[in-house]
Amino acid sequence: MNEYLERVVDLTDPAANRILNMTVEEARARIRHGSADAVRQIEGSFALVAKDGKVVRLARSLDRPMRYFLAKRHEGPALVVANRIDSIWNWLKQEGFGAQFHPNYTRMVPAHHVVQIHLIGCPDPDPIYERFFAPNRNAFPTDVEQLGENYIRALAHEIRQWLTSLPSDAPIGVCFSGGIDSGAVFLVTYHSLLKMGMNPGRLKAFTLSVESGPDLHQARTFLDQLGLGMFLESVEVEPSWLDPLQTIRVVEDYKSLDIESATMALALCRGIRQRYPDWKFLIDGDGGDENLKDYPIEENPELTIRSVVNNRMLYQEGWGLGTIKHSLTYSGGLSRSYTRTYAPARHFGFEGFSPFTRPSVIEQAEGIPFIALTDYEVQKLYQLKGEVVGRGVKAVTGFDMPVFPKRRFQHGAVPVERLRQLSSQESEYRKEFLELYN
Repeated sequence: MNEYLERVVDLTDPAANRILNMTVEEARARIRHGSADAVRQIEGSFALVAKDGKVVRLARSLDRPMRYFLAKRHEGPALVVANRIDSIWNWLKQEGFGAQFHPNYTRMVPAHHVVQIHLIGCPDPDPIYERFFAPNRNAFPTDVEQLGENYIRALAHEIRQWLTSLPSDAPIGVCFSGGIDSGAVFLVTYHSLLKMGMNPGRLKAFTLSVESGPDLHQARTFLDQLGLGMFLESVEVEPSWLDPLQTIRVVEDYKSLDIESATMALALCRGIRQRYPDWKFLIDGDGGDENLKDYPIEENPELTIRSVVNNRMLYQEGWGLGTIKHSLTYSGGLSRSYTRTYAPARHFGFEGFSPFTRPSVIEQAEGIPFIALTDYEVQKLYQLKGEVVGRGVKAVTGFDMPVFPKRRFQHGAVPVERLRQLSSQESEYRKEFLELYN
């Protein structure tokens, strides 16, 4: 009796894993045989493949995109796993399977889940998903002081673990706008370096400026108010560096707001790399808006404040597995859109860190009683983030952090008129994306 011979091709970069509390192989063993709780205990950044006979299990942290494609071979199925779509496509072409490929046939491993795939041949069964991170919602009392302190202490814990894992003399760049999230990350990182007896001179706050975008003034005001202006380094670039079509190639997506944001990230990373050829480590505030549910609800006709505060991790995961609008190709929420941060940094040879994406920080945010604190009032929700983070930063670091109105990365790095010239409809970006594979 003939039996299918499965093949697993792991194209992920093992050097990109930064696991803080165990070896990579110990983490892989937990994914291969462990319970959901055992996988939850893996701390750090990871994207891992674990094979046990004909069963393959995949898992990743929120900050690491991970895709797979199941190719048909005469001998049996071949599961190809990679961080990028083009890595899968190139392998398929090299192996003579290019005709099977379409980008929409790739699948994103959704954040916070183990994906189990049985390689038994035609017909291939659906994957099995097991959630390994399920924070409790509305779990804490309404004391905003305590909520803020708990949230920022969790942030500080993650930053200190990360700092401990770095070479002791490695310079650290904060992608800095002077907004709430990058401001909190900068102050907690600076405070942590001092508390840990490390040199704060390793730190720089890099701020992108194109044609005097408003973020540079905001960033300077933020740091000057705290007597920390010496850490600011503006990265002023030409408008010609802003190329959305190049961004689509790098991030492998077409959502307009994410393309705009990633275009700025590419310009910032390019400017830093041009100035500092050997710089490696960056830290940023991505994930902070998702945690405190701080996006303009009125800009998305699919959302109401009730859907935002009543759905667990809506901005981190989208509508979630098992719902009609969940994309198997991309997943949803930050699970999808984190490529706007990850891909530009990797493209220019940086290793980035977004501490707000860590489960221990998200857990504190999800436990905030949003309904009780906002009574479903949109303006109260928008004000809550500044109150929580500002009070938390004060409790943990002693700094009275300046809090400015929310502004997206792309709206602060460049003047509004220039951004309008750059922007296109999502349908145009989708067309350009699909052209990459013709």
